[in-house]
Amino acid sequence: MQEKILILDFGSQYTQLIARRIREINVYCEIYPFNHFPTPDESVKGVILSGSPASVRDNNAPSPDLSGIKGIIPLLGVCYGAQYLVQNFGGEVMASGTREYGRANLVYLNNNDPLFVGINQGTQVWMSHADTITRIPETYEITGSTTDVEAGAYHIKGENTWGIQFHPEVYHTTEGTKVLSNFVTGICKCSRNWTPDSFIGTTVSLLKDQLGDDKVILGLSGGVDSTVASFLLHKAIGKNLTCIFVDNGLLRKNEYNKVLESYIGLGLNVVGVNASDRFLDQLEGVSDPETKRKIIGRVFIEVFDAEASKVKDVKWLAQGTIYPDVIESVSVNGPSATIKSHHNVGGLPEKMHLQVIEPLRLLFKDEVRKVGASLGLPDFILKRHPFPGPGLAIRLLGKMTREKLEMLKEADDIFIDGLKKNGLYDSVWQAGVILLPVQSVGVMGDERTYENAVVLRAVSSTDGMTADWSHLPYEFLGMISNEIINKVKGINRVVFDISSKPPSTIEWE
Repeated sequence: MQEKILILDFGSQYTQLIARRIREINVYCEIYPFNHFPTPDESVKGVILSGSPASVRDNNAPSPDLSGIKGIIPLLGVCYGAQYLVQNFGGEVMASGTREYGRANLVYLNNNDPLFVGINQGTQVWMSHADTITRIPETYEITGSTTDVEAGAYHIKGENTWGIQFHPEVYHTTEGTKVLSNFVTGICKCSRNWTPDSFIGTTVSLLKDQLGDDKVILGLSGGVDSTVASFLLHKAIGKNLTCIFVDNGLLRKNEYNKVLESYIGLGLNVVGVNASDRFLDQLEGVSDPETKRKIIGRVFIEVFDAEASKVKDVKWLAQGTIYPDVIESVSVNGPSATIKSHHNVGGLPEKMHLQVIEPLRLLFKDEVRKVGASLGLPDFILKRHPFPGPGLAIRLLGKMTREKLEMLKEADDIFIDGLKKNGLYDSVWQAGVILLPVQSVGVMGDERTYENAVVLRAVSSTDGMTADWSHLPYEFLGMISNEIINKVKGINRVVFDISSKPPSTIEWE
């Protein structure tokens, strides 16, 4: 039985970061909404209460039932979680005069407390709260204070229960990982056995038991998630897995042939389907990005269904779903507002009467790459940038035409190839070119031109939830701009996107 830590989510933007930090310590953890979590069994070694944008003083404040947890198994409240354990158990939380946000130092620290063993006096922490604890219950003892916050950390006497006002999961809390490690390994006694190799061994064994001799089909996209999922399944069931790689005509220049050859060379049972004309005929002249997505999704289902029907007696459809997708579907406030429709095609399993198998549903993106490395996949697959499901269709803004698509492919190829040749590709999380639906005046030779403008987009991130624009060298950007304008007919202006997410998104559509 895999030991685990449960994180009860109150809607904090940092909740996933807590999970990532704990998993980096090689301890497995799962996130659940505070109002929808399982009754802890023997596998649960501890529970963490997350922060929240809410106030514990609100009438409708998130209020979990901790009757089967508090005083029974180790419990750590972070920020809102710490305030909840005070406000609802005999203490008091009040609105502070000023919002306590930013760096602070623990000027008092009890190093005899197991949560703070090995933590330096005066260590820097990150505060992010508008309320503050003004009175603790009698059984609570203060174990850490900042200049402005007396109850910066506390322990409940006679219980394995702690509360901290600061966020240990963020970078600015310099010894935050050590604090979390003290909790999950020192207090909860977790054995730190959650590793890529252990995940592979456990998952392959479970897949063998679950699938037996059943046949499985999987749609390959060329991306990391579907590729790693396919190799886990291949390791478990071999030739009973059939992978289908569809060319929708919206991949990068020459990518379909390159990726298909690499899959076959790595031993996968893969079928390539060139359906580019079918997709592009349907997309010709379409401008609206959501309409583009719906067309691509519909045609993909038609093509995939036709190809999959050639494989007899299939019972399962494998998908490369990863943990952030799972968390999103059961979030505290329900599914998030739709920013853009997801490229995964939800109707396929029902249409084909198949059961769904998701080998990666417990992993974050960086963990997927680590598992892929343990499986022996080459770097050119593992380090490939994320690429949108609808492909270049949503990087070609405005009316879709084959001519514009070829123009975009050429410009994109110059940018990506340039990143690789100049040793910049691995330092960028995602990059691409966006073709704008505007034209600008230019001069080439003695002639005035009125041609298209493109945007170079490159971001740094860990999981795509937040992203900063990549600070690429000016000399490199100048070189790429010149090469695109000189080599791609129809483009006479290149600009560089320096907006971050939030408030912008990584893609433009």
